[in-house]
Amino acid sequence: MRPDKPLTPFDVRVYQHYRIVHGLRIALAFVLTFLLVRLLDVPEGSWPLITLVVVMGPISFWGNVIPRAFERIGGTIFGSVLGLVALQLELWSLPAMMLWCAMAMFICGWLTLGKRPYQALLIGITLGVVVGAPQGDMVTALWRGGDVILGSLLAMFFTSIWPQRAFVHWRIQMASFMSAFERIYQAGFSPNLVERPRLEKPLQNVLNDVVKMRGLITPACKETHIQKRIFEAIQTTCRNMVCTLELQINAHWASRESHFVMINARTLRDTQHMTQRTLANLSQALYEGNPMPAIASREKLNEIISELDQLIRESHSGSLEETPIHGYVWLSLELARQLELLSQLVCRALRK
Repeated sequence: MRPDKPLTPFDVRVYQHYRIVHGLRIALAFVLTFLLVRLLDVPEGSWPLITLVVVMGPISFWGNVIPRAFERIGGTIFGSVLGLVALQLELWSLPAMMLWCAMAMFICGWLTLGKRPYQALLIGITLGVVVGAPQGDMVTALWRGGDVILGSLLAMFFTSIWPQRAFVHWRIQMASFMSAFERIYQAGFSPNLVERPRLEKPLQNVLNDVVKMRGLITPACKETHIQKRIFEAIQTTCRNMVCTLELQINAHWASRESHFVMINARTLRDTQHMTQRTLANLSQALYEGNPMPAIASREKLNEIISELDQLIRESHSGSLEETPIHGYVWLSLELARQLELLSQLVCRALRK
């Protein structure tokens, strides 16, 4: 998929209610699969339905369903072969069949703790399904294995119809994070307030939102082939920004005298305006898929960083003696650097 594809208001609305869309998709897929099984009179017809729900149910995003379906198909084929061999051995010797099944389950248990536990688990499940057929009934065993593969293919088909993309969901949630962070930033440093606002809960909420986005990284990487380290770096930078903002708000409201000095400092006031503008541009870039506004903000951020560096040097020379002011200036510089890094990473993600 194109990482820079613009998101329409309809896309945003659909992804904001993705749980409803996911439920409707599974319901429609189940009904159509049931009708297909009944009309074609497919033997062992419950297995396609079970497989459909297992593959589509837990995870709705395209980047997760396709690997999950292929793992299920591979595990089903391998488990079916093991089960068919077990049924043949049963005709010759029951102890030999038991020994074969024990060896197969040992391999299944060993592989379950590896890189593909789901596929390894399906080997054991399919083995149990196949050997559960009547003794010597190879036709039933083959139908059961084939039905599981059919259910996996149907799950891939229904998921491919207007699929939900984890990367699109990540963009929407990241844009929402930018907007929420901007509102907290504006409330924390508003010159119209005479008392410190209570922002502990909003800060904790945005931090929780960042943590929840981690679950979208793996499927988003599979959908776009963007390097995982870029998503991880964005994740880390967002967490650092929340922590830095909390410390910055503490320094801003540390004392009444220093508070008024920081409000009237031109460079710090420009830094606040530029920070809010950059956050708004990043949110816009994530929705529109166009990184150019964020790139323009990065140039201005670099100028702000240079000015804050100058303020830091002046503080060491003695022109800024208040500890809260020095801490606020340093934290403003740190937040500007983090925001510049975040702009760079978001641009790389949108440009692939």
